[in-house]
Order: sequence, then C-alpha cells, then structure tokens
Amino acid sequence: MSRGDEFVSEADRALEGAYEEPKSLAEYVDEVFETPRIASHASKYLLEAIEAAGTRTVVEEGEETERYRFFDDPHNDGEHAVLGNTEVLNAFVDDLRSIAAGRAKDEKIIWFDGPTATGKSELKRCLINGLREYSKTPEGRRYTVEWNVATAADTRGLSYGGDAPADEDQWYESPVQAHPLSAFPDEVREDLLARLNEANDDHLDVRVEERLDPFSREAYDYLEEEYRRRGVEDLFSAVTDPAHLRVKNYVVDVGQGIGVLHSEDEGQPKERLVGAWMRGMLQELDSRGRKNPQAFSYDGVLSQGNGLLTVVEDAAQHADLLQKLLNVPDERTVKLDKGIGMDIDTQLVIISNPDLEAKLNQHAEKNGMDPLKALKRRLDKHEFTYLTNRSLETELVRRELTNETAVWDADEEAVEEKIAEPITVAIKDSEGRLRERELAPHAVEAAALYSVVTRLDDADLPAGLDLVDKALLFDRGYLRDGDERLEKEDFEFDDGADDGEHGIPVTYTRDRIADLLHVAQDRHHADLPVEDVIMPRDVLNAMAEGLTEAPVFSPGERTEFENRVVPVKNHVFGRQEADVLDAMMRDRRVDEDTVADYVEHVYAWATDEQLENERGERVDPDPLKMKVFETEHLGRFSPESYDGNEPSPAVRQFRTEKVITALNRHAWEHRGDDFSASDVDLTGIPVIRSVLESHDWDDVARLFEDFDPRQWDDPPSGTETAEIKAETIDNMVEMFDYSEASAELTSRHVMGQVSYKWD
Repeated sequence: MSRGDEFVSEADRALEGAYEEPKSLAEYVDEVFETPRIASHASKYLLEAIEAAGTRTVVEEGEETERYRFFDDPHNDGEHAVLGNTEVLNAFVDDLRSIAAGRAKDEKIIWFDGPTATGKSELKRCLINGLREYSKTPEGRRYTVEWNVATAADTRGLSYGGDAPADEDQWYESPVQAHPLSAFPDEVREDLLARLNEANDDHLDVRVEERLDPFSREAYDYLEEEYRRRGVEDLFSAVTDPAHLRVKNYVVDVGQGIGVLHSEDEGQPKERLVGAWMRGMLQELDSRGRKNPQAFSYDGVLSQGNGLLTVVEDAAQHADLLQKLLNVPDERTVKLDKGIGMDIDTQLVIISNPDLEAKLNQHAEKNGMDPLKALKRRLDKHEFTYLTNRSLETELVRRELTNETAVWDADEEAVEEKIAEPITVAIKDSEGRLRERELAPHAVEAAALYSVVTRLDDADLPAGLDLVDKALLFDRGYLRDGDERLEKEDFEFDDGADDGEHGIPVTYTRDRIADLLHVAQDRHHADLPVEDVIMPRDVLNAMAEGLTEAPVFSPGERTEFENRVVPVKNHVFGRQEADVLDAMMRDRRVDEDTVADYVEHVYAWATDEQLENERGERVDPDPLKMKVFETEHLGRFSPESYDGNEPSPAVRQFRTEKVITALNRHAWEHRGDDFSASDVDLTGIPVIRSVLESHDWDDVARLFEDFDPRQWDDPPSGTETAEIKAETIDNMVEMFDYSEASAELTSRHVMGQVSYKWD
C-alpha cells in the first residue's frame, strides 16, 4: 500500500460508523421510540453531549468541584480545552438544563463575557469539536430530511439553482437541518411527542415545536398539490413516501447545525441572520408571482445553527444584530421575507470582551427610556475571569510556548512535578542556526505564579497570609504550616473579592518569555552553555521590567504588580532550595524501615507494651534507639535534652503530641480492625513525613562537617565540598530533569544565599 493509500484508508476508518443509510419517516419514528434522545431539541442535545463526556474532580479557588470533561476538548486531545472557569461552565450547564426542560430562561440569550485571553475563544472551538464528535457516535446521531420531487409527474425539480440532476442526485437536503418530526401536522406531532415522553424515563421531555422550514415546505406543498390533483386519498403518506422524503443523519459542524458569526462578517442584519435572496434564482424558480424559498441562500448564522447552536463571536462588532435577535429565543421564528417565516430551534450564545457591556450601558442614565433595556434583560451573563490557580496557569503558559495540548488530569504529586518541569525550545540564532534554549525548572512556574498573584485581591487576606499563600491555597485547597495542614475553610475570604478580574494576561507572559528565548543570557562557565539557560529570576525580572512599556497596563497597575514580584521570588527560591537539598541528601535519607522501627518503639514506650524481636522474644522499647533517631535523624533535640537515655519533658511531650496523637488518630479511623503501629502509613504522620521527604541545612551541617557553601562556585579538588557538589549536580539532573547547566546555576544561586548565614 502506498503512503497515499494508507492515509486515504485512515480517513475512511475515521468516518466509518459516522453515517447511516437514509431511512423512511416511519422507520425514524420507530427508532425515536426506541432511543428518544435522537429526537432531542437543540438545548437538550447540547446538554446530552456535554454530559456524555463525564466529569472529573478539580480544585479551583481552593474548593473541590466536579468539572465536565467535555470542556477539556477530549475528542481533540485537549487542544482547545477551556482551562479553569469551572464554576462558570457549570452554571452554563445548569442554564442549559433549565432551558431544555422549558422551566425557565427560554427567552434568554447566553452571554459569555470577560477580558481577552480568558478562554472564551477556546470555548467556541471546544463546543464545535465536542458536538461534531458526539454526532458521530450512535447515541449522538443527529437527523434531518431530504426531498425528491423529480419522481412526481411534474419534474420541475427542487434545488438551490440550475437544472436538477437525475437519479440519486435529485435528493435535496433541508438547508437548515429541519427536524424530521416537523414533517408531521401539528396535532399529530403533539400526540406523537406526548406518547413518546410518557414512555420516556428521561427527566427532560423531547420538544419539537417547529414547522417545516420554507425550503422543505415548498417541496411538501408541491407534492401535496400534485397528489391532490390526482385524487390520492392518503395525501400525507403519498407526500412522505420514501420516494419523496428520506430521513438522513448528518455530522454536526459549522454550517450544519452550528452557526458562527465572526467579527469580520459583513452584510445587512437579515443577511447575517438568515441569508439573502438570490436574484438569478428568483427568475428561474418562479412560484406563481411570489418569492420561492428555494431561491434563498440560507447562509445566515441562524440558518446554519438551526437544530443546535448559534454563536455570535466578538459580539460588540454585531451590536446592531443583537436587537434583531430579541424575539428569536421565545418566538422561535425569523422572517425571510414579509410573507415567509422560518421556525428556529437553536441555542443562542454570544461571546464578547468587556467593550460590549460598555455599549449596552451607553444609555443607562436614561433609566426607563434606555433603548437597550429589553436587550439587556434577555442576556444571561456568564463572566470568564483570569485563572487564579498556579497549576492551571502553568499549564496555560506551557501551551502558549510549546505544542503541548494534553490536559493535566493526574494526582497532586504528578501535577506538582509537571509544574516544576523545564522546557527546551529550539530557536534560530542571528545566523539562522537552530539553537536550544532551556527554561530551567521552576521558570514557567515562576511566571505563572507571578501572573496569578497579580490577579488576586489582597483586601481579604487573613492575618498571617500573603498573596503567594492565597495562590497556593486556591491551587491545592490547603497550606502546610510545619506539621499542620491548614484547609481553606480554616480561613475567611470575602465572597465579593474581585479575584481574577484583572492582572497580567497570559499573552503578556508569553511575549516576555519569547523575547528572553531570543536573547542569550550574559553568563559564563568554562564547560557549560549557561548562557542558553533562562532562570526563574530572569523570567520574573523580565516580566516586572516590561510592565512600564506595556500599554495594556495603567500606571496604578504597573506599580501594584511591581510590588508583588518579591514574595514570588522568595517562594520560587524556596522551591529551588528544596531541590538542591533533596539532591544533596538523596543517599542520606532515612530508610522507611528505620523510621518504622522508631515509631514502633515510641508506641511501645507510650503504651507500656513490649516489642517482639526477630527471634520472637518479648523485649522492652530501646531508649537509646529512640534518642539516636531524635537527635541524628529528626535533628529536633540535642544530647542535652536527655538524662543519659531518658527523655526530658520536652522530648516526652514531642513523642506524645506529634507521634502518638497521629497513631491514635489512625487507630480511631481504623477502629474495629486489628491495629498495630506497623500498619500506619508513615507519611500520614507529619513529623515523620518530614524525615522521609525533606531536609534542612542543619542536617547538611551535621552530616558534612567539612562542607563550605562559600566554595561552591569553584570548590578545591579533593575537598568534601567538591565531592558533594558533583554528586548534587548529578542528582539534580536525574531526579528533577535539570540540565547540567541549569543545575549549576540553580545550585550556585541557592548556595550564594546559604553562604550568608552559614556558620
């Protein structure tokens, strides 16, 4: 098979199963009673498509909530995922549920508002992708009708123009995706739906209130007239005979079930809404002195979106059109001409930047005389804001800089690792050669955290927290304070805070980093290309320094944002410091068996129980073993805290409050089971977790007596410092994906700060 044939076959497989053979109207009705959702009206179908993708649990603004996976753009590998704004999207789905049920908001136009770069355009693409792919599935089939009048006696044909071709080519699909059930007379359709909904266990009834579209009505009327002239009694059966009417499924896409009006689209309001008359066709399709609906283009946004979704993009550019849409949601009809109307079933969505709201409020001071008051009453506003989650913003920045599209749907530990990851970008230098530049570990995280910090309201900060703490709390839902885990509900925040309403947009961050990628850093190292490494502090400095020149920020915002960079630098330094410490102490970690042994001895000490040794003998807890662990591994106490091996009151209090309390909590949570201290997850005891997972500089000083951080940049060969440095650099590369160059620069930066306080 040639390469071309291979791709053609792959395309065949991609479409396999998406289409069915056309069926008769009676066959379609039978299928509807078996699977009612294939007849769903627009809002119900959109709701079903969203719900079919399932949900996942996320944390946003510190609160755990369920998110519809549909908005992760799963069918397109996440390329147009809407990151964050889950609360807004959930409110949108709630509105759809009310509209689909006919309970409320039927007359509303859903409005997505918000500043640039908040995901509104991604939402549009996500809706298109999701609906297209859902319509290819058996449960998401979407149907319309097609007509053939050439088989009747008079073969004048039915087409959009020109002579009607013969045979199979003489079938013409409804240009506005007319619902198959709209072919039935009103009273018959009402009875059909009543029986259907009575037998349907779905809590949302199927509603089809539209008459046939004008194009289809022309075919229907012609066939009815023809068979009446012949004296046929069963007129409806004759008109809808499979020789004239077929039901076919279609794949939803822009122009077929989805209408999108772009900012650059022009024309009179009626042209943009439904389409235009085609003058040449009017002469060709003369209908006894009246306009023939077959001579209409049906290329307006409502025509394309009939049956499912109509989107007006950048709505401020179409403010004149919005007033023409006023009656569409509740009356469900539009005019092609004075005597020709068209019923519409579509979910109206408009998308805009804040400039639309300014236009809508231009007459607000007129109170009751405001000409836009009726329009504003019809708009149901959902406001997108900037992301306030560090992890989501990091994901977004990485998307802007790379081709990554996968949605971060993993546990907290995996996401933390992803946040810290470096990025390598290939660029062309001034001589046209490709050159790799590295954004060091934590560089993208630094940019994301700084952006988030500029978006947070500092007026409601609880005592003891800064904006970085608030950002981390919003990201994870908790903070660590020593051995304690503080949940978001432990703090009081103002529900009226304007978090996410302003701040540094991702486009600014992207552009500042892009500028850095094309400028080599002024650094030198004998053996490493450190000038090709962009450090977190390089990114933060560039973002802060660029505020002055960026016209998007006001003078007040520039001052405010510049003042917020310092706590971000401090936090990122802490992350780098932890990496260096973990790399230095990698082979000096306390193994879990040693920790478990200590916990067993403390438990036995506190409960006056004996332990069992490897020979099965009962022995008392070992006070020396506990002392050694507490002085050497925990580093909490000095030998002076003991009288021989007997613990002082402070040590006894530590064992009781920090270790035994955690064990008792575990025993309570597992009450009814056989409990043993050996059953405990050691990482569930905060003070023990710190031994297993982290170290400090006191540990380094205790273990490496001859180590001197002031020698780090160029340690004398043969010294303990040189040995530790080589080992640390290797471990940073292996453990955290640093390059040798970024590990060198990061460790230098950390040691430079440590040396000031080293004694």
